Amino acid sequence: MLSKTDLYKKTYKEDDWPGLDAINVKEKEVYGDLEPTHWATVVPYELGGEDPLWAIECFKSDNQQKHIHYLTLGFTNLWYNEDFAEDDINGFGFELTFRYAPLKDDKEVPTWPANFLQNIAKYVFKSQKGFDDFHYMSANGPIRSGTDTQITAFTFFTDTEMGVIDTPHGTVKFLQLFGITSNEYIDLKEKKYTAGELIGKHKLHNPLLITDLSRK
Repeated sequence: MLSKTDLYKKTYKEDDWPGLDAINVKEKEVYGDLEPTHWATVVPYELGGEDPLWAIECFKSDNQQKHIHYLTLGFTNLWYNEDFAEDDINGFGFELTFRYAPLKDDKEVPTWPANFLQNIAKYVFKSQKGFDDFHYMSANGPIRSGTDTQITAFTFFTDTEMGVIDTPHGTVKFLQLFGITSNEYIDLKEKKYTAGELIGKHKLHNPLLITDLSRK
């Protein structure tokens, strides 16, 4: 019987992108032939670039309500590398997603969430600390800077549509960020309820947990 590494080398070539291909298959399952908006990092992080993520994509979605669904590419191993063939978990084990209900003054496809996700990536790559379901974190101000919003923190949970996938480099969980208010963040820190309970409450009327900056 072939080892995972031998099977990997037999299946893929050095110019293949096994990790990225697995993510693209899941995107196609959810969005069909809809082409995403794609922002690629100009200078790769490993070559001295400032942005750790290889790229960020977003899809326009009408599910539940009109919103934009952002997905990161780069917390996991995307390219061919036989050293990852035996791994059970791919890279940090997750890619981040974010569902955003645009405000009236937003451009057609707002770019600030992409910058926001890159900033989170800088924290993860520098600290080497990842996230998982029901972790929460302050944004140290409005999650969209310069905006009058009470959404100043966020919590994490597994993206309802994207879920968890297997890749040739191990499993990947799509962790969605959901923006929470300053009061909700304080309540979580004071343990008035758990992040799981907070998410469960919001899912009753917002099943996809789309972040709305106008929410009070």
